Amino acid sequence: MKEYITKSGAVLTDEDFDRLADEAELGNYPGKPGAWIIRPQGRPSLSDEELVTITFKVPRSQRDAVDREALIHNETRSQFMRRTLEAALA
Repeated sequence: MKEYITKSGAVLTDEDFDRLADEAELGNYPGKPGAWIIRPQGRPSLSDEELVTITFKVPRSQRDAVDREALIHNETRSQFMRRTLEAALA
């Protein structure tokens, strides 16, 4: 019998998955309802406003410098650029 350990440390077997699937097909879900029963697909929205794309060219050396700074701050290039733009416009 194969066992699977969840992130929370619970141990589930193939039989547990079969039982949960049977219950789900009947519309019965274990536990208490939370904020989401089924998580929305995709990434969370960055803003309540419509998002638009801004594209412009920079020298490769500046792009590389942006990437280094983003890495230092444990951010993606886009996160770094958004944060920098917000600071400049504040």
